[in-house]
Amino acid sequence: MSHNQVLILDKDQIEQKISRMAYQILEDSIDEKEIVLAGIWERGYKLALKLQKVLTEISALKITLLKVEVERQSSKLISKTDLQENVWKNKVIILVDDVLNSGKTLAYGLGVFLNTPHKKIRTAVLVDRSHKIFPVATDFVGLELSTILKEHVDVIIDVEGEEDRVYLS
Repeated sequence: MSHNQVLILDKDQIEQKISRMAYQILEDSIDEKEIVLAGIWERGYKLALKLQKVLTEISALKITLLKVEVERQSSKLISKTDLQENVWKNKVIILVDDVLNSGKTLAYGLGVFLNTPHKKIRTAVLVDRSHKIFPVATDFVGLELSTILKEHVDVIIDVEGEEDRVYLS
């Protein structure tokens, strides 16, 4: 890390946050047999993988992992998934991303599921920056962080040769 980076969460703290989020997800879906973790590619998907690992250890839930790809730079809603909609139809969907900035990526991610019946949709993010310009709420959040807009939050998860961490730059 360079001198202009401030460490917010280290590897152990990230694991603690993910574990707590997994327990909250479990509590929220206590009567369910199955949930769908829809991770926004790429870091949201990596976070969903980690949540799946913890949920598998602490519950008997069947967990389906889904990859959601969102065209972040597009002004129009363009997104796609790696599985067919019958996989998430009439189920609980948890949309997962690493950082909530404006809320646009999560809003676009939600768009994938809006035309299909589902039980409920929840959102899970590791860091909520509280700069929303879209009406998106975070149901499960690792860390709420008030930052100034020009600060950048970087999440490093499962990167070859790097320790997991979240930092501000």
